[in-house]
Amino acid sequence: MVIVSVIAISYLSVFVDNIISIATIFLSVLVVFITVLFKKPIFGLFSLLAYSFILPFSRELNVDVQWGIGQEILLLLTWIAVIFSREKNKWSVLNSDIVWLVIAWFGLSVLEVANPNGASIAGWFFEIRTTALLLVLIIPLTLLLFTRASHLDIFLKTGILLSLFATLIGLKQLYLGLFPGEARFLMQNAGTHLIYGQLRVFSFYTDAGQFGASQAHFALICFILAMGPFSTRKRFFLIIAGIALFYGMMISGTRGAFFVLSGASVGLILTRNFRALALGVVCMIGLVMFLKFTSFGQGNYHIRRLRTAVNPTTDASYQVRLNSQLMLQNYLRDKPIGGGLGTIGINGKLYNPGSYLASIEPDSYWVKVWAMYGIVGLTFWFGLMLYLLGKCCGIVWKIQDPMLRIKLIALVSGSLGIFIASYGNEVINRIPSSVVVLMSLAIVYLAPRWDTDLRKANLDMKIGNS
Repeated sequence: MVIVSVIAISYLSVFVDNIISIATIFLSVLVVFITVLFKKPIFGLFSLLAYSFILPFSRELNVDVQWGIGQEILLLLTWIAVIFSREKNKWSVLNSDIVWLVIAWFGLSVLEVANPNGASIAGWFFEIRTTALLLVLIIPLTLLLFTRASHLDIFLKTGILLSLFATLIGLKQLYLGLFPGEARFLMQNAGTHLIYGQLRVFSFYTDAGQFGASQAHFALICFILAMGPFSTRKRFFLIIAGIALFYGMMISGTRGAFFVLSGASVGLILTRNFRALALGVVCMIGLVMFLKFTSFGQGNYHIRRLRTAVNPTTDASYQVRLNSQLMLQNYLRDKPIGGGLGTIGINGKLYNPGSYLASIEPDSYWVKVWAMYGIVGLTFWFGLMLYLLGKCCGIVWKIQDPMLRIKLIALVSGSLGIFIASYGNEVINRIPSSVVVLMSLAIVYLAPRWDTDLRKANLDMKIGNS
């Protein structure tokens, strides 16, 4: 049968079309993937994490396919694998405030389909996928499948290595040139990615803004991890990785990414290391003062553009954003539940063309939520995020194992930084930041159980040695 199959595929590939050989490879990979997935469902979550990084790379295929739906397919297959898995899953872990809160947010998002302002149902459908659906699919899955602290290590290593790969692609774009798909993307988005003839590097991300924010996110994670009780070699690697990722943030030309680093403030407090806290505060103040009160490095485009982040009153684009917010304030004055999902931003232009909200650029996820959900939805979402981040800080504060603790501090700091940076750009709702933040919050919720297991293991080791 194998010989007959090989001959048949070869014949069809030559005399019919190359699509046969491509389909054969795809189906073979799919069979292997599903086999592994049903044996180890957590493989689906790690695949989603990797997919969320490399998904925009599909632009190189130049094929009109909605690759984004691959996220939902991966999550659906993983859920099916969990349900039919032979492993005993502790479903009781889902009885948690984080799960009930995201379900409530999803419920509010579903009700927005009946928003009386007449938004397109197609726009609502495509918007809810990133706004609410990912939350109720990813967070419970992470709670179910991350059963060991070693899973956290895989999560961190995957994110850092893929981010460093993205940095290399970004350097290639800046110094060597663009791939064909990247060149097409730049031609379509020259207005936002070529500023005064200078390329805003976007690597294999959806845009330069997302690239810069993600680079800053993992740079912050690396720098915080470097403060942990690791070997000198690991700390050296983390520092070098953090510097490389920080440079990736710089060449993105994304000023909002600078505010991702503000998450370090909470991270330094959670370390309880007052010397490190003092040093971190001095470094942050020094960086801000360098950018705000000096002109050193003004000849460098990347430093010059980053400098505008601390001088917003003199920045024209910032004034445009303020004017847009004033326009929205007047429009939403009598719309407490907003204009409906998919009415602003890309989906607004596609599915609600000609509408008032579609003509305004949100330039901020906070503003986008306000426009779609109104003051009611914005208050709910803002309160939800602050509660989850605050709860995570409380959990980390009580963790005893020093190595686990520093890893969790890195996750909380990065998530807070992405949340803050989302005021300036749509970041927290786009890949890979959306997937990383949602998994990070769920991981912190699981940490107390791991902390207990690690303390027991250390205690048993001491007893055995004695």
